[in-house]
Parts: sequence; structure tokens; C-alpha cells
Amino acid sequence: MAPRTPLFTTAERNLLRAELMVRFGQPPNLADGITLRTWHSGPQAGTPKIPKAVSSMLERGLVEIGPGIYGRPCARFTAIGLEALRALANDRRALDPECYAHVRRELGMDAGDSAGAE
Repeated sequence: MAPRTPLFTTAERNLLRAELMVRFGQPPNLADGITLRTWHSGPQAGTPKIPKAVSSMLERGLVEIGPGIYGRPCARFTAIGLEALRALANDRRALDPECYAHVRRELGMDAGDSAGAE
């Protein structure tokens, strides 16, 4: 079987791990997207600062930039991006199933786990 090319680059995987991890006991919601900072001054004032990892995902159609929560721009996964994220979540080495269980549930991969949590 021929090795598959990775759907996300190393920089993109690192960004996704950091953005999707649980912070302060609260897991992030995929629907909220990846919050982007904005330029505060200069000719680009008010426009989003797009990291290289987000830019490469944007070029490949995995994310789209739009308004987010609290009026800040964010990068949201497209349908293709969600499929790529689902494939990434299937790789135990890429996203640890225990640490990122909330991502797997939101992607519909581990739907049975949420019923037993009550």
C-alpha cells in the first residue's frame, strides 16, 4: 500500500493541536473557528493577521475567513476541511483520542461517548 500524502503540513498540525486543545477546562467549539488577531494600525488596520499555517489551509480550500465571536475574524473549516480534520483525528499520533475527544465527538466520530457522560 502506497503511503498517503499528509492532508495537513507539520505547521498546520501544530497550529490545530494548539487551537483545539482544552483550555481552562473548556473545550473549543469547531463552529467558532480559529480566532485570528487583527492589525491595529498601518495600512492593513482592521484586517486579519493570517498566520502562514492558516494561509496555506486557506489556499487549499480547507478553511475560509469570516466574522467570528466578539467581532474578531476567524478561520472556519469548510466541508473539505472538516473531512481532512476527520482524517487527522483518525490518526492517533496526530490527535490523541483522549486529549481531543471533544473534537472527535463534534466530528461525529465518537457519538456514543457523549451519552454516557451524563
